[in-house]
Amino acid sequence: MAAKFGTSGLRGLSTQLVGSVSALYATAFARFLVGSNHLPAGGVVAVARDFRESSPEIAATVMAAIRRAGLVPVDCGWIPTPALALYAQKIGAAAVMVTGSHIPADRNGIKFYRPDGEIDKDDEAAITRLAAELARDEAANRVERGMGENQEAAATELFLERNLSVLPSGALEGLRIGVYEHSSVARDMMTTVFGQYGATVVPLGRSETFIPVDTEAVSAETEALLLKWSVDHRLDAIISTDGDGDRPLVADETGRPLRGDLLGLVTAHYLHATTVVTPVTSNSGIESIGGFEVIRTRVGSPFVIAEMNRALTRGDKGVIGFEANGGTMLGSTFEIDGRAIAALPTRDSFLPALTILGSAVANRWSLSQLVDRYDLPIALSDRIENFAAERSAALMDHLRHSSETLSSFLAPVGKVKSSTDIDGLRVTLDDGRVIHFRPSGNAPEMRCYVEAPTAEAAQGLLRQGLEAIRAWQPAN
Repeated sequence: MAAKFGTSGLRGLSTQLVGSVSALYATAFARFLVGSNHLPAGGVVAVARDFRESSPEIAATVMAAIRRAGLVPVDCGWIPTPALALYAQKIGAAAVMVTGSHIPADRNGIKFYRPDGEIDKDDEAAITRLAAELARDEAANRVERGMGENQEAAATELFLERNLSVLPSGALEGLRIGVYEHSSVARDMMTTVFGQYGATVVPLGRSETFIPVDTEAVSAETEALLLKWSVDHRLDAIISTDGDGDRPLVADETGRPLRGDLLGLVTAHYLHATTVVTPVTSNSGIESIGGFEVIRTRVGSPFVIAEMNRALTRGDKGVIGFEANGGTMLGSTFEIDGRAIAALPTRDSFLPALTILGSAVANRWSLSQLVDRYDLPIALSDRIENFAAERSAALMDHLRHSSETLSSFLAPVGKVKSSTDIDGLRVTLDDGRVIHFRPSGNAPEMRCYVEAPTAEAAQGLLRQGLEAIRAWQPAN
């Protein structure tokens, strides 16, 4: 697949991004920043990366391109994406994060930030146009190794300080919390933060080779590990993130992974938010259980951030956004018991992990007891990997062709009551169950999301949905 912008950032095969493509897009980004008055000539761009094998080389190419374009790169090393965004926001810099997040190890990506936060879809289009204009420019495509002043320690300290203001001091004393480290760039910071709150932290599964962990579609292998660790180490919770630390993974005391949208919902309650922005793939029970205005968007943090900004523009206070993967974004600054948590309009994995554990402890509940009290519909999701983008597009065209083709496709599953087309195709069946088909914006994958009243019904619906996708053949 060619390098292109997906739901969040530029994505492509590592072999495509290593070399001239990363130089080209970094140059286009620098031109965009100066041309749109987001940065003056000589302005600072903070750069960080994840632990993928290709990330250091891409980051070095990016820093060289930024310097050639008249801006000043600073090197923030190996830190989570939200830590990079917070540091850049603090010093008034733009930022570039080299990461493929949760996608397979043979792929990588680049995330871009203006000084005021993550770029939006209009910015992506502008950068793409500039890259096309610069495609034949030798200097814009030149591959060199660049460097910048090392600011990893300063960025790390700032992010730790933020996260140590979320809960009261000692809030997690007495808990045994496993940290599934794998190859997450957030692993050492997580151990530090949860240990500082008084928890006994048990490091688990550290890897020196990259492991793609999708917090929205947890693999059977990962679920088996979580279950085993929870029993072997008598844990109250296990926490982890995806590769760049902007999506949380939280498992309860039984090793069961919790839904990311539940983590976001608990965070919204903990912070006393008044406006929640979340994609259409998040649990439909949020509206009925929340006590705040809920705004639905397409999938992807740029869409969530755009709606948060609209809410702020019209005067809303207490604005928060989150995705079904658990990545949580603060549009407003919140204050809890005199502790200020500054706005950070990019996905963060630390805040939702902290607030759900803090909420459980404050109420003397286990995590499973907290989940039971929310009583949301059972929502599951999974994906079919190596599902070509062309095949995904053909399937979606088929389903959208007419009500008859959609009804025929879903006949083995149930009768169609209604459907929405905000992002993919989300269908409510006549018995209230929900099934949603959506091509991934980041990888050659087809995703299926379902909701049902019970776990058994949800598992059955998800299995039927995936089987229907696999069995479908385009007409000749």
